[in-house]
Amino acid sequence: MSAWLRCGGALLLAALLLVPAGVAAQAVRDATPLEFRDADEARRFNGLVAELRCVMCQNQSLADSNAQIAHDLRREVFDLMRSGRSDEEIRSFLVERYGEFVLYRPRFGGHTALLWLAPGLVLLVGVVVVARIVRARSSRPLPADEEQEW
Repeated sequence: MSAWLRCGGALLLAALLLVPAGVAAQAVRDATPLEFRDADEARRFNGLVAELRCVMCQNQSLADSNAQIAHDLRREVFDLMRSGRSDEEIRSFLVERYGEFVLYRPRFGGHTALLWLAPGLVLLVGVVVVARIVRARSSRPLPADEEQEW
């Protein structure tokens, strides 16, 4: 029995020693932080990564996400900026690679028309339905209430 406890104790100790390594492995840090030439370049970069969505995190921008792919995409955006590409060229490059999902404000087009038009269509249908209900109720005469005393 004591050999069993020693073996189990050794396994427990090994597991406890590996837990902090696993937790530390979850934190992602950029090995080399981005160094901007000036404040304008930093503002441009921050504006771009704020309007681009992390492709792994459902609702976080590249600026907010700590996922490894977000770090990689931030580095890629930075490299594309440094290579002289415009903001629109960078957005187009990422859309070609990851689809419209990468943009927080997708462009209006054939495959995004429903996304842009649906709120207005739903509102219009709601107004028509309410108008018909109101018109139908206003055209009916009120029933006489025999028990009411005036």
